[in-house]
Amino acid sequence: MAVPSSAGAARTGSNPFLRAVAAISTFAGWCSAAMIVAAVSITCQMIFIRFVLNGSTIWQTEAVVYLMIAATLIGLPYVQRLRGHVNVDLFPLMLSMRARFVLAMLTLTLSIAIVAVMLFYGYEFWHFAWDRSWRSDTVWSVRLWIPYLSIPVGFALLLLQLVADLIAVIIGVDKPFGLEDA
Repeated sequence: MAVPSSAGAARTGSNPFLRAVAAISTFAGWCSAAMIVAAVSITCQMIFIRFVLNGSTIWQTEAVVYLMIAATLIGLPYVQRLRGHVNVDLFPLMLSMRARFVLAMLTLTLSIAIVAVMLFYGYEFWHFAWDRSWRSDTVWSVRLWIPYLSIPVGFALLLLQLVADLIAVIIGVDKPFGLEDA
């Protein structure tokens, strides 16, 4: 029988680096939540303008889309800190603590490598839009480097949180996958 996971937020102990990264990830989570609230408020305003005042909207739909995408990307490190990403604990639960440690090292290292590649190409994409002064093809004509900035920022913050998770497991502040020895 599988035991439910007791994994909670990533532990930091008294390590100043881990505590700083946890604070940054938490701040990113608050920023993400604020973007969602702003997107919902703009949507309500847009509905009022369209259906109550029978007016047209210019910027609202585009702003809501950009805010929701940015909230998703900026919120990544907070979700990682809380271990809120989709996770299958069955395999790690069946392993010994040593095998769990090796698997955690492997998965965190691969995750760091993949996110680093995403960060590199996200930065390149953002810089391309900034360097060429790209604008959206809408009436609002927003400078695209502004919403695209959430790509490298979000992946950089996620990378930082993943590195902190790896360090926490290596120095023994946190358990692999946040699972206690069964």
